[in-house]
Amino acid sequence: MSEEFDFQRYLDEKRTQVNEWLSDFISRRFDDRRRLCQAMAYSLMAGGKRLRPILCMASAEAVGQADDPSVLACAGALEMIHTYSLIHDDLPAMDNDRLRRGQPTCHIKFDEATAILAGDALLTLAFEIMAGLTCEHSAAASAMRQILTASGYQGIIEGQMRDIEAEGKSLDLASLKQMHQFKTGALIEAAVVSGALLGGGTDVMIDAFSEYARNIGLAFQVTDDILNVEGDPDLMGKAAGTDLKMKKSTYPGLLGLEKSRSFAGELVNNALQALAVFDNKAEPLSALAYYIIERRR
Repeated sequence: MSEEFDFQRYLDEKRTQVNEWLSDFISRRFDDRRRLCQAMAYSLMAGGKRLRPILCMASAEAVGQADDPSVLACAGALEMIHTYSLIHDDLPAMDNDRLRRGQPTCHIKFDEATAILAGDALLTLAFEIMAGLTCEHSAAASAMRQILTASGYQGIIEGQMRDIEAEGKSLDLASLKQMHQFKTGALIEAAVVSGALLGGGTDVMIDAFSEYARNIGLAFQVTDDILNVEGDPDLMGKAAGTDLKMKKSTYPGLLGLEKSRSFAGELVNNALQALAVFDNKAEPLSALAYYIIERRR
């Protein structure tokens, strides 16, 4: 990366853009007297890295399209889908977590039924937003299809199902990677590709972005597994040690911590190689790849 590029400033600016878009959307569309809207807003605005929307915005910039309102709307929709998945993952029937993003999970703050419905509502609202974009942007239908697939039974839902089925079992590396390509990687890939599509990326560019995203998606999960072992709960905003308690198959459990760190590094190197065809417009994506394995939350 060039010395001139200030990644932290870039990250802060993009995160602010996403948060302002979400806050404005909530103020216009949500009725804060309704319990369902309260639960949706509570989880959506609880903080978080906003990684998926930032990846969407960064890939659009890399193909030469910056500040397109459609990209920002797509980014907001991606964060709604991600938040829905967290609400449902935290439920007693899933991971049974009590803390998320440093505050009580949705089902603890409200109740289990409200949390389920809030997750459902955020998922469907995201596609209402994406469907609206199809009238304004020629590539929005392709972007929506990519995100739909990643959000469904061929994406994060299948990944969560495999995660549940794997509890108490020892998966081999191939099975573990495949599970996380569904659970974590699919939506990350959809975020990167959707931004590139909305930005007018060519087929060659889309292929390169897909390769980049598949690698950082897996690296993200490997790092998550490492943080679950040795991360600081105060920094992460959620409990550590839960994977071992629930007897989940993880990369540290299979490979050990050091080999897991090396594996994450290899994946990031693969991702950076995929970006070699781009000029410095892809610099934020390169920085985001490093951020994924260097983060502490």
